[in-house]
Amino acid sequence: MHHETLEKQSTPESTEPTLKEQIIEIIRFVVIAAVIVIPVRVFIAQPFIVSGTSMIPTFEHRDYLIIDEISYRFREPQRGDVIVFRYPEQPSQFFIKRIIALPRETVRITDSVVTITSEEDPTGFILEEMYLPENTETLARNESLTLPDDYYFVMGDNRSFSSDSRIWGPLPRDLIVGKAWLRLWPLNNIGFKPGSHSFDILSDNNDIL
Repeated sequence: MHHETLEKQSTPESTEPTLKEQIIEIIRFVVIAAVIVIPVRVFIAQPFIVSGTSMIPTFEHRDYLIIDEISYRFREPQRGDVIVFRYPEQPSQFFIKRIIALPRETVRITDSVVTITSEEDPTGFILEEMYLPENTETLARNESLTLPDDYYFVMGDNRSFSSDSRIWGPLPRDLIVGKAWLRLWPLNNIGFKPGSHSFDILSDNNDIL
């Protein structure tokens, strides 16, 4: 007589994770996320929401930006960069402005004309600010200011409604947080390096600076 044997196959049972296992998974996820996100926020980039109108028309109130915090670890800030920094008179506040003059330069503002001179270029040049609306008035309390080492002269693009180096003086290098790298809001104005402007400046003696 032929006997047929049937082998019973065992199937793995599906069990719901216990509350303890769920908590462990959540903790693990939070730790991994923190390990990734915190260094990025502290050393590489962080979000910034524009507050106020000092950079109109380049930036509007409530524009959402990502600030590049790492580039200035490898190179110096450049004229035309839009930067976020700690307000020298109250470092807990953050300002956004544009770099106009660099360390050891002299900036002169006369009749809304910005002129930059230095020891290397005593003749100087007039700053052509193409990012400003026509007929923008640039007024200043002092006609000229010479910057020490590691200090920058910054101004808002909305010159009539900006608290900047014309009022509280030059900006120390160590208060600069980073430069505007990405605009995420509004959606119709998303873009990389928003507001950035490079100057190809021709001095009176035809030397490229």
